[in-house]
Amino acid sequence: MPVAERPDDLWASVEPDQLVLSDPTGDLEEAALPMPADEFYLSVAPYRTFTHDCFFHSLTTCLGELGGETVQVTVTDGATGQTVLDETRTTYDNGFVGLWLPRDLTGTLTIAHEGDSTTSPVSTGDDDLTCLTTMQVAWAAADRVDLSDD
Repeated sequence: MPVAERPDDLWASVEPDQLVLSDPTGDLEEAALPMPADEFYLSVAPYRTFTHDCFFHSLTTCLGELGGETVQVTVTDGATGQTVLDETRTTYDNGFVGLWLPRDLTGTLTIAHEGDSTTSPVSTGDDDLTCLTTMQVAWAAADRVDLSDD
């Protein structure tokens, strides 16, 4: 759902084992829906200049920098070395790309954007984060500014 169309009276938070729905005032009873037993939802916001700290992804309030951008996403299983995911994706309006990964995976995630890439370890266990906001892609060479003293 585009950011501008999101309701102000609903919060949705993705935890490893459940999707939690609540209202910002706390007036309504919180509801939880179970996540699949064999899959894990990881929301990733690659960025160039700004990000935010996050652990459990908020479907309604988390915003990333690179909305509507094409990224190459590769996930490799650390135990087997096999590629679990290798796809070109477009980030959502909120700047995130959502990944359904096998549960209990420990591996590596690589995001490539406009000729630059970044890599991060990922884990999909019961105590792991569902919102990854620490993957900074470097500026493309044409956009870099040389700050060295010549």
